[in-house]
Amino acid sequence: MSTSTRDGYREVADLLTPSAVSQYLATQRWILETSQPEVREIWRLPDDAGGSRARIMLPLASDFVDFQQRFTDALLALGKIYGSDPSDLQEKIASTRADLFFVRLDQTVLDGTIPFRQAEATLAALYKLLKAAATTAADPYHSHLGRRPTKVNEFLDDDVRLGHTKKGSFVFTVVTRLGDPEHEGPGQERITQGFPRKVMETLARGLETTRGLVEHWDPHVLETASDFGLSAGLVESLEDMTQSQGLRALDLSFQWAAAEERPQVGESAIVLGRDVIAALPTVRERLVRREEPPRQETINGLVSSLHQEVSEDDETAEVIVKADVRGRVRNVHMTLTSEGHQWAITAYQQKLPFTVTGDLVFERRAWWLVGDVDVDPSFLVHTMRSRQTPVPEPRSRPRSSE
Repeated sequence: MSTSTRDGYREVADLLTPSAVSQYLATQRWILETSQPEVREIWRLPDDAGGSRARIMLPLASDFVDFQQRFTDALLALGKIYGSDPSDLQEKIASTRADLFFVRLDQTVLDGTIPFRQAEATLAALYKLLKAAATTAADPYHSHLGRRPTKVNEFLDDDVRLGHTKKGSFVFTVVTRLGDPEHEGPGQERITQGFPRKVMETLARGLETTRGLVEHWDPHVLETASDFGLSAGLVESLEDMTQSQGLRALDLSFQWAAAEERPQVGESAIVLGRDVIAALPTVRERLVRREEPPRQETINGLVSSLHQEVSEDDETAEVIVKADVRGRVRNVHMTLTSEGHQWAITAYQQKLPFTVTGDLVFERRAWWLVGDVDVDPSFLVHTMRSRQTPVPEPRSRPRSSE
């Protein structure tokens, strides 16, 4: 055996616990022959003829001087029996009491790598995806705005991890640890479903529903979107993951924990091809309208674009302000007339924040301020006077813009 192979199993031994291995063996037809509590277990794998195909000793006492060596030997033996390399064996054992979620970026990959910025964007999108699913699982009526239920943060901090990548384009592995079974008492069956499993089921249902809505639109689904695991945040995170121009498809799949009852969702891969990806903004827009009905808000940000339109009856201008919208910097569109547009030009020229109030809505795949849009120039006036810069007098809006 090569030194590198043994080193691989030694690394796996650092990541696993004897109890995880014990639970794995129990789900793989192994028979526990003898057990010395908190010291060791002897397991036997029967063959088809009723004899023994293999036997191993699993150490339990981690305070023994040679524990790490004996534990590594046990894992190495299992690797030989199943023909698994260290990473494959770790995945098999970890998945006994953990749900695995695989995200495969189907795209041309050079030397098994992807651009660093794409990896960063994908990880951020994965976090948002899990956060959206956890919020829906914790409170189906939550608006996905503001403070989340405590169990959502606990799940993200304690129960979900990023695992090793797998072969096949570029695959991110998300590991959700289910923890120990919950019992009513000694010898009782488990009576409650753990929250991590509930999150993963919600995620799988939401992903399947999203693909289904693109293929066959059903407006009734949006009436009870949370029942289907749907939220605008979930769909938006899929959009974030699919921004790479070289991406052919997003391949999502689940491997459910062997020690738990298999759910009725996530049974096959959920593939989002380019046609589905192109339709995601429409699905998100309809969900946003449901989750976030129009309401008056004041935004403050920098004017990034000015476009004037002139008609016989009136002069209007479409202005885009880059501002914080509910925790994220977005481009907010609005139509201004007369004096309001003049102040927008001033803010643009002076590179000063622009303050405006209106009904904030999401439509036409963008955020808009509509209704009675009111510009507040007080900050502009105060700053320009403090700089001893001439303050423009209210007048008819010029027919040209910056």
